[in-house]
Amino acid sequence: MYLATVRSEGGETAVVVDGDRGLAAVADVVPGAPATALGVIESVAERDFVQAVRSAPDSAFSPVGDTVFTAPYTRPRKIWGIGLNYVEHASDLTESVPEEPASFMKGDHTIIGPGDAIPLPRQSDRVTAEGELGVVIGRECRDVGEDAALDHVWGVCTILDQTAEDILARNPRFLTRSKNFPGFFSFGPAIVPLSEVLAAAGRLADLEVATVLNGADHRVNTVAHMRYSPEFLVAFHSQVMPLFPGDIISTGTPGAAHIRPGDVAGCRIPGVGELSNPVVQGP
Repeated sequence: MYLATVRSEGGETAVVVDGDRGLAAVADVVPGAPATALGVIESVAERDFVQAVRSAPDSAFSPVGDTVFTAPYTRPRKIWGIGLNYVEHASDLTESVPEEPASFMKGDHTIIGPGDAIPLPRQSDRVTAEGELGVVIGRECRDVGEDAALDHVWGVCTILDQTAEDILARNPRFLTRSKNFPGFFSFGPAIVPLSEVLAAAGRLADLEVATVLNGADHRVNTVAHMRYSPEFLVAFHSQVMPLFPGDIISTGTPGAAHIRPGDVAGCRIPGVGELSNPVVQGP
């Protein structure tokens, strides 16, 4: 079961996709729910959402068919990214894992959805795509502890986080610039409720995250090999500033793939979803 957004001639609509039953508009199966995915996350508790969908009649659902999915939403309050969080990836870059999370922020202008093109900026000759597990906040949190952090998470998703590596290599203070070109943050199509993920996987640490390039796994690792767990990242950043419903924490990549025009970059997390985006030369 997952929350998503579909695009049609009539606009964009929040939907739920539920196993073999197919797809339904959220407003048709969750009484009083808003028509947007961000509105759902802001106003419907994750467990209430799951219960309402399970209780909905089969007649409310229809086949997914050729439905076009887009980014679940495009205006989160904040996007936090985490660098060098997998020990193995840090060693690839001859970097050491920092003693505190190496975090940065991205603007919502970077957001694209499944199938949208990643435009390579003219200012960079080396852009990488990084498959990551995304954590979506569901309930406002401030100064929470690690043991309570997941109580504030609505769900998880697949993410592609792009970096202009040659710009970053010139000076580590250029991190914000290297991460914030348009199209440098793809997410979706699925936001899977946290309780659904934990019921299937047991714990977030057992999820496997892959950066995919042209249909082949480029680098794969499990969340257990992160230096800082998703729970820690939620707690840590809530002690910096409030986290609001819909805020996203992109938890780091097992490995970055150098992308060129004509490539297709992707992220695969079994039990969460698959995301892919074609790469084009930007204007």
